[in-house]
Amino acid sequence: MPRHPPTDEPGVSSLALEGGGGAWRLVLGGDWSARELGPLRVLIDALPPTLPGAVTCDWSAAESPGIGPTWALLNHLARACASPLSVQHLNPPRHIAFLEDLRAGGGTAPHPAEAGGAGRPVERLGRWVLAQSEQTRLFAEFLGRIITVLGRAVLHPRALRVPSLTRHLYETGVTAIPIVSLIAFLISVIVAYLGAQQLRLFGADIFVVDLIAISVLREMGVLLTAIIVAGRSGSAFAAEIGVMRLNEETDALQAMGMDPIELLVVPRVLALILALPLLTVIADAMGIAGGGLLAHFQLHIPWPQFIGRLHAAIAPTTFWAGLIKAPVFAALIGLVGTYRGMRVRDSARELGRLTTLAVVQSIFLVIFADALFAILYVRLDF
Repeated sequence: MPRHPPTDEPGVSSLALEGGGGAWRLVLGGDWSARELGPLRVLIDALPPTLPGAVTCDWSAAESPGIGPTWALLNHLARACASPLSVQHLNPPRHIAFLEDLRAGGGTAPHPAEAGGAGRPVERLGRWVLAQSEQTRLFAEFLGRIITVLGRAVLHPRALRVPSLTRHLYETGVTAIPIVSLIAFLISVIVAYLGAQQLRLFGADIFVVDLIAISVLREMGVLLTAIIVAGRSGSAFAAEIGVMRLNEETDALQAMGMDPIELLVVPRVLALILALPLLTVIADAMGIAGGGLLAHFQLHIPWPQFIGRLHAAIAPTTFWAGLIKAPVFAALIGLVGTYRGMRVRDSARELGRLTTLAVVQSIFLVIFADALFAILYVRLDF
């Protein structure tokens, strides 16, 4: 017996089930667009829960089939039929092949009672491992292309693109001086104030100078500068290159015989490697100045006494212990920012996602590298 027979009224959604005995025919009629998804789900849910045998879907009379109704019908047929091969389509919409491929690739998760509830975490872990392996391979390829360009620059210095390098050095270094100086000054004042509150309990106010000198020169100066640069320049690298990818400007460069890595990536990374140590020196100076002002006005430590204690607190390796980290942090930030920008595809949403990811990964890698430096310095007694 037919179910939900098609109506002659134009635009009214209909779904008719005909046949039996292992040969079924679904006749679709009327409006099958996305706006009719609600009524169509009622018709689809009313179909028998099992359809043994072959099923033929006739789309000839369906008007404007939408992805939502089509997906709902395919899901029901996948549960009702014994095998995907038992479903055939007559005059199907163009997107039905895509939806069937999506279903075959795991578009709908099996019910825990059917899957046993144990396969999904393992599957997700496997997919994550494969995705990370692919990302590692792509990043290694990206890094290899950068090394190739740098090797070529040794023989042909023009490959360094000095005008572009100078411009990015100005944008990542000179324009970042105000914000880096302000943050370093304020954080140093905060640390000195909190340290003074505790040291005053023991009558050891003078050791605030040691706290300022060691914390700023070894850790805070370079770490704060790297985090600021990661949020400022790392995101800019990803966004700029990502927009060029969306506008197909990188493809145009390749069509003209130019290497996007040479033009877009290497100048930015080298500029950041040059700029971050200089910004670190400025942050160190502003941090010590901020701590010195607080020590002078809050603890009434005279400037000559402050400077004398500063010289006594600073070991020969204190300043260099922080400065050595700066090029490493800069390389991490530049590589992550440019790599994420080069991976942008298809949409503005992807651009925003990868720009955010570039900042998060840059800050994580900077802090992780700082932890490794701390362990190394302890081992080397540096």
